[in-house]
Amino acid sequence: MKNISLTQWLGFAAAASMLAFASLPAQSDETCASPYMAKITGQEDFVYVWTLGAEGIGDEQDKLVTVDVNPKSKHYGKVVASVSVGGRNEAHHSDFTDDRRYLWAGGLDTNKIFIFDVASNPAKPKLVKVIRNFVAKSGGVVGPHSFYAVPGRMLVTGLSNNKDHGGRTAVVEYSNAGRYINTHWMPTDGNLRGAVKTGQYADGYNYDLRALPRKNLMLTSSFTGWSNYMMDFGKMLADPEAMKRFGNTVVQWDLHSRKPKKIFDVPGAPLEIRCAWRPDHDYCFTASALTSKLWLIHADANDEWQAKDVADIGQPAEVPLPVDISISSDDKYLWATTFMDGKVRLFDIGDAHNPQQVFEQTIGSQVNMVSSSWDGKRLYFTSSLLANWDKKGPDNEQYFKAYAWDGKQLTERFAIDFYQEKLGRAHQMRFGAYALYGKWPK
Repeated sequence: MKNISLTQWLGFAAAASMLAFASLPAQSDETCASPYMAKITGQEDFVYVWTLGAEGIGDEQDKLVTVDVNPKSKHYGKVVASVSVGGRNEAHHSDFTDDRRYLWAGGLDTNKIFIFDVASNPAKPKLVKVIRNFVAKSGGVVGPHSFYAVPGRMLVTGLSNNKDHGGRTAVVEYSNAGRYINTHWMPTDGNLRGAVKTGQYADGYNYDLRALPRKNLMLTSSFTGWSNYMMDFGKMLADPEAMKRFGNTVVQWDLHSRKPKKIFDVPGAPLEIRCAWRPDHDYCFTASALTSKLWLIHADANDEWQAKDVADIGQPAEVPLPVDISISSDDKYLWATTFMDGKVRLFDIGDAHNPQQVFEQTIGSQVNMVSSSWDGKRLYFTSSLLANWDKKGPDNEQYFKAYAWDGKQLTERFAIDFYQEKLGRAHQMRFGAYALYGKWPK
């Protein structure tokens, strides 16, 4: 496999400039949650939206916004709580501990990790702890991104480092109580850390993390470092050196030992990873943002893991930029959002090696994340990618939208304009329910 050429990058830049807005990463939904965590298999009561503060909007701070999504509630479709965390930290991703009592949320710029108690009152999460020494404790990791629960612990992927602010980084391990445990650095050409390099790349980049415990499998994907994700999008597109600084790998790890085993070439910034749920399905998917490919990471007949691209997402030449994917709990379908055209596409993955697009719909002028209920009947969407990468002018829509899916069409149930409500930029979602904690509304 070859590097993406400067000509291709310039074509990408031209397309983006022609459309006059910006783009890239993402993530979230109930069917992507850690298998160690209890699931909400019925009607969720809330969606917690991790939201970026925006200059001139409300208190301008990052916040956790709670939206009531139960149609039987008198507050259905309304914001019922909002907890500001102080300043703008480049709020990005969040997830629960394995007992689902606490929600961890990170800031890609300030490197703070905010821990919310969601069990005491699911309708009104409470900020109970802020980890401020992530960089120092981890040995120089910057940009806490994905949070992934394993028994009693939280695995946190980093996006960067404090030496050159590039993409070389690590997975950082904490206890559920917020005590630092260990740092697991990504393999690079200079130090493969025992991994086998199967292709051209060993870039040391990171982004998302998912696991198949029954196969002792952990996978990580790759994106870019602080110097890129905090840069103005147009400036980055015009910088040839910056455009070289994107990840091109997925790494296979031993889940139990946290040791890297294999490095796969997956060019073009593979972002979200979603793994199959059925015990007879040994595979996961990821999507490459810059090349608009759906990739399958699968076990072959010899139980060796392999990687291959299996479908285009939209027309790659048009640079749709896939930013999030969601696999259904029965492993039959996969939703993919594309930021540039504001669309969501549905793929039939009954044959995981040959996905087929069966549906598409425009959600807004820009769309970031898609979150699916476990039963597949409800989908939620948010709009923001990164503060410096969102679209400009009237196309900078900032929303949370709820849809019903009947197997044939998406029907909007309600939408909340996050700018009109003075909340900020809606980024990532997680679900809450009273039943998880044996608590019920008064």
